[in-house]
Amino acid sequence: MCSSDLETPITGLVLTGGGARAAYQVGVLGAIARLRRETGTDLQRNPFAVMCGTSAGAINASALACQADRFDAAVEILTRVWRDFHAEQVYRADSLGVIRSGAQWLTMLSIGWVLARWRRARPRSLLDNSPLSDLLARTVFFERLPAMLKARHLQALAITASSYSSGEHVTFYQSASPIKPWTRTQRFAVPAPLTRTHLLASSAIPFVFPAAELDRAGRLEWFGDGSMRQTAPISPAIHLGAQRLLIIGAGRMHEPPGRQVPNMGYPSLAQVAGHALQGIFLDALAVDVERMERINRTLALLPEDARRDTPLRPIQALVIAPTQRLDDIAARHQASMPAPVRAMLRGMGVTGQGQDARGAALASYLLFESTYTRELMELGASDVAARRQEVLDFFGWRPKQAATAVATPQSVVAAGDP
Repeated sequence: MCSSDLETPITGLVLTGGGARAAYQVGVLGAIARLRRETGTDLQRNPFAVMCGTSAGAINASALACQADRFDAAVEILTRVWRDFHAEQVYRADSLGVIRSGAQWLTMLSIGWVLARWRRARPRSLLDNSPLSDLLARTVFFERLPAMLKARHLQALAITASSYSSGEHVTFYQSASPIKPWTRTQRFAVPAPLTRTHLLASSAIPFVFPAAELDRAGRLEWFGDGSMRQTAPISPAIHLGAQRLLIIGAGRMHEPPGRQVPNMGYPSLAQVAGHALQGIFLDALAVDVERMERINRTLALLPEDARRDTPLRPIQALVIAPTQRLDDIAARHQASMPAPVRAMLRGMGVTGQGQDARGAALASYLLFESTYTRELMELGASDVAARRQEVLDFFGWRPKQAATAVATPQSVVAAGDP
């Protein structure tokens, strides 16, 4: 280990969930990769020693981790995937596939009490995400992960999922050196060789995609999206040794009032589902960041000897989240969804486009179409450009023409798990 390794804080990357919204993360990462090339700083090193992801964020984090020896190339692969996305790469969007999964599932919801006694093979989800397995095989190379860890290109990778069997939130992780599993209320960590099945479990949006079965310390459990019951999304990165964090969200940290939609009567199933997904995917991160900032302010008031006696420690953190409402962006692109999917979602209340759109919150998670994902990626790149100096300061990068004063960290929050 060289002296620069000792001086550089261990940087963690935290990518939250959000289905198709995760395209925003790729736009941010692409802009950061370009910024690093402009400064010419540590181009041969992976900038994130610890990577943690949830739901679609777990897929992005794993793709980067498995190619930690060529970070820029990994970002480029992700960029190509998300730039040219089509729903058929994630779930069956043909008429037969939609009928076999979504239509049957909705039928079971409405008259399932009549059919249940005669049906053995009950539909498991609204959509059939079997195409996602093929996509993961082409983009996430877990067979490379042990070599990345052994060569110290990466310190740890974590994927979170929620157990339907036990009701607990579980972080599966793989690390270069042994790290003791941690336990908190309803939250557990399990060291395990990570696989694509972990990604299918972590990204299984409730009701929308089917759960996946995973081995948890010798027993099989059914797992769904890691954003469910995730009360501390930042915690795994800290437990795995990160000393500073780049956190990329999939929704505004503090949502302003959105479009004023006329009261059309009782909320549709799509409105209720979209509201529920917002709570699952977006609320926990803002709460966790606020909690850490409060702890940090408290630590700053303690004398030095008292700080030494507490397990809490300050940690530098930069949070990048969308500066626009992704619901509003999705509303402009609802018509780009495949016709069979639009027809099924129309029955749930997803209708219209633009100012006349309804159910855009639900659509924003399922719009795996290039018109939408490209706009989110452009927004991510734009948000990084607007905060260019903050990003440079966070990483300690300096433009080639101004290699003078070292930047001061922009924000510091406390690392701890109360």
